[in-house]
Amino acid sequence: MNEASQVLHQLMAVIEERRLNPPQKSYTTKLFQGGNDLIGKKIMEEAGEVVEAADEPGDSGREHLIYEAADLLYHLMVMLGYHEIHIREIETELGRRFGVSGIDEKASRKS
Repeated sequence: MNEASQVLHQLMAVIEERRLNPPQKSYTTKLFQGGNDLIGKKIMEEAGEVVEAADEPGDSGREHLIYEAADLLYHLMVMLGYHEIHIREIETELGRRFGVSGIDEKASRKS
């Protein structure tokens, strides 16, 4: 497992710990308490910020995009944690799709 992947697993472990043992002064705890509604709103907000940052030019735009993408990924991982889905399950699904045409994969889904 590479260093970046380890960070995602470490973050997922912290998110799971917050779900099981919620400290009072924790942003993750606040998100869990708000449930799907709050977490979903934050995901939509962060996704919009990613799109806006992607339009910014130069190195500062690139850095802003990375920053906003990290925020989006964190909030997405909180949603997964809220539903007791571990990042490993997402890795497994992506692995299943790897090497398969996106068009073919989409066509194989049951409607």
